[in-house]
Amino acid sequence: MQRLYAFLRRHPTGVDSFWAVLLLGFNCLWIFSDLGGAEQIYGAVCTVGLCLVIALRRRAPEKMLLLTTAIGIGQLIFGIDTNPADFAMLVIIYTVASGTSATRWASRFALAGALTGPALSLWRFGNAPVDRSLWEAGAFTALLTVPFVLAWVLGDSIRTRRAYWAQLEEKAARLEKEREAQSRIAVAAERARIARELHDVVAHNVSVMVVQADGAAYVLDAAPDQARQALETISGTGRQALAEMRRLLGVLRTGEQSEGGEYVPQPGVEQLSDLIEQVRGAGLPVDFRVEGEPQPLPSSVELTAYRIVQEALTNTRKHGGPDVGATVRLAYKDDDLDLLVEDDGRGAQHELYEEGGADGLGHGLIGMRERVGMVGGSLNAGPRPGGGFRISAVLPLKPTR
Repeated sequence: MQRLYAFLRRHPTGVDSFWAVLLLGFNCLWIFSDLGGAEQIYGAVCTVGLCLVIALRRRAPEKMLLLTTAIGIGQLIFGIDTNPADFAMLVIIYTVASGTSATRWASRFALAGALTGPALSLWRFGNAPVDRSLWEAGAFTALLTVPFVLAWVLGDSIRTRRAYWAQLEEKAARLEKEREAQSRIAVAAERARIARELHDVVAHNVSVMVVQADGAAYVLDAAPDQARQALETISGTGRQALAEMRRLLGVLRTGEQSEGGEYVPQPGVEQLSDLIEQVRGAGLPVDFRVEGEPQPLPSSVELTAYRIVQEALTNTRKHGGPDVGATVRLAYKDDDLDLLVEDDGRGAQHELYEEGGADGLGHGLIGMRERVGMVGGSLNAGPRPGGGFRISAVLPLKPTR
């Protein structure tokens, strides 16, 4: 049964041709049994035309509708009475009304034929009972008109349903494309975020390692203990950098997870103390204070605060010059988190880092502004009165509209 249904779906014209041949054979019996003389010729012509309508109704519905109209008018003119082949009129009315390729004028024309055709046939051939009243004759005419009108209504409802399903399929395809586009945008945004994270990790940890390596080389002969401590700091910083880079690069590996099935949590304000201690161990004095009552923060705000302090201290160590000191203030307020990082070094050189620094990187303050903008905050960066450089940020604790 399924194979037969699939065959019928693949060869609709062949199925119509089969029914046309069957109707032709059945109608030939009527022609040779009820007609004679010239009527047989006219009947044969009408029969062949109506069977052709059945066979080609899907390929050229408008043309077959016009051919059916011409045959019907010919039947009225030559007096060919209603016959089995007239069933093709019902079929072509349904086909035109249901076809998505047929124009609307053809559908309206078919409806007009469905309403007027039975009445003209009754008027021409007098099939209505002559001994009945005018009202009964009208009711009989309406009864014969019902099948043609129902054929048009059924076809039009099927056309409407097909158009509705086609619209749903188009909408589903459009939504699928939009989801794919949104997925690509999300992937690009995630990769950009990872690139910023990698920049912060590499810039901070490598600068610490370079400073410690220079210090170890300077005091290697005079103070072996200090050189050993510097090497230990380099080792610890390198391991930390490798761990963070392994976590970030693991996100880029499709279908893979880090050990334990979960990624290491992103750093936050609680890790600022460890960061400050690491910077102090690298030789940069930092005064770190927390003001206000600590409260739970959104993860995006915590990560932004951590990265701002990390980048600011990295810039201070790279551009602040000798004997530089830094201050970090973290202030909890009701609606936002205020962050202040300043130093007393050569602040003017920090401006080089704004739009392409002396080392050719130029992404420090730009990355800070991107991070702060993502959480809806504000950032001010510039030279500090009396010397040095200052970075202040306000990070809202609630999403901004």
